[in-house]
Amino acid sequence: MKKTKFGMITLLAALVLGACGQSNEGGTGSTDTQESSTEAAGFDINDLQLAVENNDEVIDGGVLDVAVVTDTQFQGLFQWEFYQDAYDRDFMLPSHEYLFLQDEDFRIVNGGPADLELDVDNNKATITLREDLKWSDGVDVTAEDVIFSYEVIGHQDYDGVRYNNDFTNIVGMEEYHSGEADTISGITAVSDKVVEIEFKEMHPGMQQSGGAIWNSALAKHAFEGIEVADMPSSDPVRTNPIGFGPYKMSNIVPGETVEYVPNEHYYGDTPTLEKIVMRNVPSASINEALNAKQYDLVLKMPTDTFDTYQNMDGYQMLGRPEQSYTYLGFNLGSWNDETNSVDFDPNAKMANKALRQAMGYAIDNDAIGERFYHGLRSNASTLIPPVYGTLHNSDAEGYHLDMDKANQLLDDAGFIDVDGDGFREDPDGNKLTINFASMSGGEVAQPLADYYVQQWQEIGLDVQYSTGRLIDFQAFYDKLKNDDPDIDVFQAAWSTGSDPSPTSLWGPNSAFNYTRFESEENTELLAAIDSIDSFDEATRKAAFDAWQEYAIEEAFAIPTLYRNQILPISDRVANFTWAFDADHNPWATIGVTSESR
Repeated sequence: MKKTKFGMITLLAALVLGACGQSNEGGTGSTDTQESSTEAAGFDINDLQLAVENNDEVIDGGVLDVAVVTDTQFQGLFQWEFYQDAYDRDFMLPSHEYLFLQDEDFRIVNGGPADLELDVDNNKATITLREDLKWSDGVDVTAEDVIFSYEVIGHQDYDGVRYNNDFTNIVGMEEYHSGEADTISGITAVSDKVVEIEFKEMHPGMQQSGGAIWNSALAKHAFEGIEVADMPSSDPVRTNPIGFGPYKMSNIVPGETVEYVPNEHYYGDTPTLEKIVMRNVPSASINEALNAKQYDLVLKMPTDTFDTYQNMDGYQMLGRPEQSYTYLGFNLGSWNDETNSVDFDPNAKMANKALRQAMGYAIDNDAIGERFYHGLRSNASTLIPPVYGTLHNSDAEGYHLDMDKANQLLDDAGFIDVDGDGFREDPDGNKLTINFASMSGGEVAQPLADYYVQQWQEIGLDVQYSTGRLIDFQAFYDKLKNDDPDIDVFQAAWSTGSDPSPTSLWGPNSAFNYTRFESEENTELLAAIDSIDSFDEATRKAAFDAWQEYAIEEAFAIPTLYRNQILPISDRVANFTWAFDADHNPWATIGVTSESR
């Protein structure tokens, strides 16, 4: 078997020489959920706080400068119904509030913009908007706005990624989506502030913030006269979006900067800041910008350079585990626009699960997490991150470095080097070239991707970059969304949200299921997680465990790294918490205690 010289030794040498940089991807919980394996690298995420410590008096006015670290321009899809990546989400945080608050288990709690009541026996949910909830233009947020959000996502001309099983579970949604009905029969405005939704089946994900109950409303009056197909490019999404958060977007420089001013119609206390300015900042220059004290707060801060800014003068470091993971995905089919479902191809190049398993066993994620990310990332064992507590299957081992096992799996599956060139042919004796896609961004992206390629070559697989190079963030996900045939395996990441149910990511009707994997057993296991029986905690735990074991075995997606995130925040900032279970919108209370940093 052909051997190359770029195995783990080369990876470690590169790290010792200082190959550092940013990850491209970018979620939360209370203090007692912060469990991480970072201690192996001499650092514990629990040593960092969730809230800024500043007891000085907040001044009236002031400008808060916020950086979002990214090596690409943001798309600027500034409505929850249309955004597709974590960068646009970050830019919406001050201005676009969610309907529901959540507790430490990411379950919906009342007291925010809206309250939720579930009637499990009658398959109904009731959303009650607070009476003083208004859009940033002063118009009341009404039941019609809540319904409008469902109508847009369910429309047959909707081109976003939100229409999935959660929506088809609503009575009358499929008839509306197909054009057979003009309205969704299962959604009713009981009054100006109350909406009732009837479902075909109830499931425990409806208790989760960001889960089966859509967590937003859309200002119907702002989109008057705009067809659904034209909404993503329209002014209410791109240039003049309105929300009901504490601030409103006042100036947008596409792809670069967003400015915000206080929303005078906010239901809570009037924000103290005069303005917020949020801008894209490349990973290569963020440390220099912090040294110059250009920013008060930094989102998506690279964790692979943590040692270079850990003790930055004038800043506190907040830290928390992410609701996300990095993973290897395999191209196993395509997306069917007509049926809104995946078409699994049992004859796809990567359809042999032994091949996928072998590629998982060729990677040393523990070493990557410790040395590239200073212990802020660790080997991922399942597709349910440990931030979700007991729903994470802590007994599952997942994939870890075992080259002997990787080679044995390939040998037993018939992947043999027939012609003696050092690379294995497929079981039919045909040449096997595997095209790998990964994202550009920062100094780590290239050596990390090179390490993957070389490790796979170590076990005799001819793996090449699908474009000959790494791919820009936006272009990368466009290729996945459109099932680029030149991609066989890819490295990506999920920010999973507050609903731990994997159906919205790995279900047969999920557009986010970029592997396009589907099987009867997978669908049944996912259905068990989302079944009414899983309102019982023990039943739900057993269903989660079973699916995680199945996903490990099938290896349609192999999790590689669990992630923690760091938020540098200026010493002059006060009244800001990064906890997922905050009882208010943190952007409503944030302020500064001095004019300068």
